[in-house]
Amino acid sequence: MDFTSHDIAVIEQALQLAINAEPKESKVKQYREVLGKLQTNAQAAMNGSPKLTAAQDGIRFDYDDSSDLL
Repeated sequence: MDFTSHDIAVIEQALQLAINAEPKESKVKQYREVLGKLQTNAQAAMNGSPKLTAAQDGIRFDYDDSSDLL
């Protein structure tokens, strides 16, 4: 899923609001981790260096070589 810069800004704002409103430190830590990942990935996308996932980098085959053992 591709996000626009506006989408990212809205998500960042929502995470900031959640961080400020959440009384549980464990939840705040989770929100900060996600916010950090979002900011890092958004920065990479804006710089034109997208990360390829295994599903995006080409065709992969899963060979079953068990028939060679017969």
